[in-house]
Amino acid sequence: MISVTKNAPPANIVIPHFIAGAFSFLVLCLLMALSPESFQLHYFNPNLLAITHLGVLGWASNIILGALYQLLPVLTQSPLYSTRLSRLSFFLFNLGVVMLVYSFYNFRVGVIMLVAAALLITAVTLVFANVYLTIKKSDSKEIALDFISTAIFWLFVTAVIGTFMAVNFVYPFIRTEHLTLLKVHANVGIAGWFILLIFGVASKLLPMFLLSHGVSDNKLKLSYFCINSSLVMFLTDVLVFCTLQRSIIYFSIAALGIISFLTYVYEIYKIRVRKIPDIGMKQSLIAVVFILIPLLMGFAINSNFLKGELANIKCSMIYLTATVFGVISLLILGQTYKILPFIVWMDKYGSVAGKSKVPLPKDLYSEPLAKLHFVLFMLAFPLFLTGILFGDTFILQLANILLVLVALLYTYNVLKICYPPASNTLTNISYGRT
Repeated sequence: MISVTKNAPPANIVIPHFIAGAFSFLVLCLLMALSPESFQLHYFNPNLLAITHLGVLGWASNIILGALYQLLPVLTQSPLYSTRLSRLSFFLFNLGVVMLVYSFYNFRVGVIMLVAAALLITAVTLVFANVYLTIKKSDSKEIALDFISTAIFWLFVTAVIGTFMAVNFVYPFIRTEHLTLLKVHANVGIAGWFILLIFGVASKLLPMFLLSHGVSDNKLKLSYFCINSSLVMFLTDVLVFCTLQRSIIYFSIAALGIISFLTYVYEIYKIRVRKIPDIGMKQSLIAVVFILIPLLMGFAINSNFLKGELANIKCSMIYLTATVFGVISLLILGQTYKILPFIVWMDKYGSVAGKSKVPLPKDLYSEPLAKLHFVLFMLAFPLFLTGILFGDTFILQLANILLVLVALLYTYNVLKICYPPASNTLTNISYGRT
């Protein structure tokens, strides 16, 4: 469990992020079920742009920011710089997400998209300031903080690029092709924001939850250096020389960093004290392994190995889907059950634990439902990739139906955790002390 101190943020800072993320995940899966053909077209189509941004912003970023606000005071041993900034950025961010998804889905590139971009860049700037100022006042030398602070910087860069693209939709002023900008926007967001943040947070949580101690952080340092170096060189090449021809070099450097992280996780897993992972850790560990799929797709795309536009589009779709669902979503589905129950438990029962009977954190959600949506996800994910590969609408729709069920079960469990029954109505649970 994540230790809780006097520096922990109020639960009402963290919990809304998980609720908003869960509902975004549900809407995301419903939109995918309503438009399976979007995954058989070019990746630059309105429905897929809406789906992708809802997935990476409304779903993944909401949950990640919520977890980050909980973890950051533990790493820095100091409170968040400002809870007001957290609340304000949450409101602006989610309003911006709703407006952006609406404008993409209906492809209205006017005022709504510009307002959405303004809201999102403002929200991300507030998040960046809040996280940076929290870390700045800390003396902690945790390498996880290096990953987190740099990831927040790349999130800001991603938001800036996205804002320029939104303005360019309405008032064209950039000479660079829009598809080139889209590739830069996507790769900086995936590698700089998601991968770095996931690696940083995982470097703290995985040893904690698996009870693994004494692993050197040298592989983490190599991973950090490689991923950031590749991003700096990639952006420099695009901005200065206006080319993506050397992208295979930069991708290879980033891949070395990812492989270095995977070997670090393997070392942690080998020396773990907790031999049988719970349902949350199983999903998280599988998600780490699944990163090999976008890694292979990335090599295929950047090496010009693929012949024909159709093959390139399919590989790009698999790369995107494997990253957002196979890695990020599965990791979130797993870590939710390691983080959220404990936060709610501390808020609702922490003050009376040891004085009276209270439920355990694991009693706040249905473990059978968590196991069920894990199984359904593991069926849906390969089906979805197969549907993309063969261009089969029936297989895609079958996968989408399974994902809708996953989202329904997950959202139910999140709401069950966030709104537990009053202590005097709790029955049929294993009470105990924590």
